[in-house]
Amino acid sequence: MNPQPHSFIVPAYGHSPYLEDCLVSLSRQTVQTPIRICTSTPFDGINELAAKYDADVVVHHPNQGIGHDWNVALSSSGTPLTTLAHQDDIYAPDFSATKIDFHRRYPDVAASFCDSDEIVDDGQKRSFGLNQWVKKALVASAFIGTDVAKGALRRRILFGFGNPVLCAGVTLKRGILPDFSFREDLRTNMDWIAWNDLSRHHGIARVRRPLVIRRVHSGSETAACIVDGARLDEDTLVFRQLWPPSIAWLIGSLYRLSYPGYR
Repeated sequence: MNPQPHSFIVPAYGHSPYLEDCLVSLSRQTVQTPIRICTSTPFDGINELAAKYDADVVVHHPNQGIGHDWNVALSSSGTPLTTLAHQDDIYAPDFSATKIDFHRRYPDVAASFCDSDEIVDDGQKRSFGLNQWVKKALVASAFIGTDVAKGALRRRILFGFGNPVLCAGVTLKRGILPDFSFREDLRTNMDWIAWNDLSRHHGIARVRRPLVIRRVHSGSETAACIVDGARLDEDTLVFRQLWPPSIAWLIGSLYRLSYPGYR
């Protein structure tokens, strides 16, 4: 039997009311790949829920934050390609097939991401606001004439004004990234920093289709980080790594205007 080329690992936290919707979408892939739930906060019934969708469960302790959860989830993958499927999001039926085909066409690509749509708490598609428009414009500019963004200019366009790469849509090729890991001292921007650092050495690739629907809701960690100030602190940290202080302050001030959209 040929080894599976791709797997979904769901780093679940707590008991998300949207986890089953995510698992439904993963189980309905046109190309079936393994599904694993990795959690440090299991709830009663998680094993039964996983079995319903032919997924297995890995429990680890103690709970040490999102970055640690993601790193443990990645380490539990046994396939060349791994997608950290976010428990609140929904995946298109051809996500696996598209990503497997994409990485076959670009065997030297270490990480790929896809375009995405957004829905809010009530399941309605989110209106197309300024924040989404800016992110789409940055991605389009960074990938003019190519599917793989390499070089300082493309990286600065892509990551220098915010993080337009949806973590839930990223697929990692672990053979090229044996030592890859997320920072564990952050709550919200560990993916932004990781993608920027990764792209310095390997580039990052874009699949030009919306293969993930991101759910925006008041109970998300992103929303919590805005409320308690962690988002502002971590955004400031990243902008200061990417720009001189005065420019970092200016970009950060403009970027904060997008925060109310998450409340």
